[in-house]
Amino acid sequence: MEANEAQELKEHAEHGAHEATLRPVAFTMSVLAVLVAVTTVLGHRTHTEAVLDQNKATDEWNEYQAKKIRDYNTSLAMDALRTGPVANKDEAEKKAKEYAAHRAKWAEELPQDQQQAEALEAKVDRAEARADRLDLAEALLEIGLVITSVTLLTKSRVYWFIGLAFSAAGLVAIAAGFLFK
Repeated sequence: MEANEAQELKEHAEHGAHEATLRPVAFTMSVLAVLVAVTTVLGHRTHTEAVLDQNKATDEWNEYQAKKIRDYNTSLAMDALRTGPVANKDEAEKKAKEYAAHRAKWAEELPQDQQQAEALEAKVDRAEARADRLDLAEALLEIGLVITSVTLLTKSRVYWFIGLAFSAAGLVAIAAGFLFK
């Protein structure tokens, strides 16, 4: 065996040993990439949920407001029937009773509509808070992934540990997103 071949085998063996020490880093990067992807999807879905719930809350408030306006307009019509000149008093009284029934129904429904709208707004707030936590988790996991990848370039494991720390913070943010509603 020539000296050249011996040197080449030695370098190959050193390279293989060094490559084996970086396998956990590469595996960590793979896991982090998957976590980033999953967290991104969860964050997007949570943002979508918040938007849809906000639309429902807006619809509920619009319905509430429409009933309030109808109630006010009906009260004006009742006042006009009672105070203005009318051709047929019996017909005016019949209409006034009909309007009173509508107003009683709306008086019962309005607090329920308001409660439903407020409940939907609270749901929106919870979804937005969860989405914010997932966005933070995504950013921390991405930072962890990038810092971990620096380990492959520098061959210094300190970057791997720093990346793991950021990733752990990202996992805590994910847990916070689902535990604190």
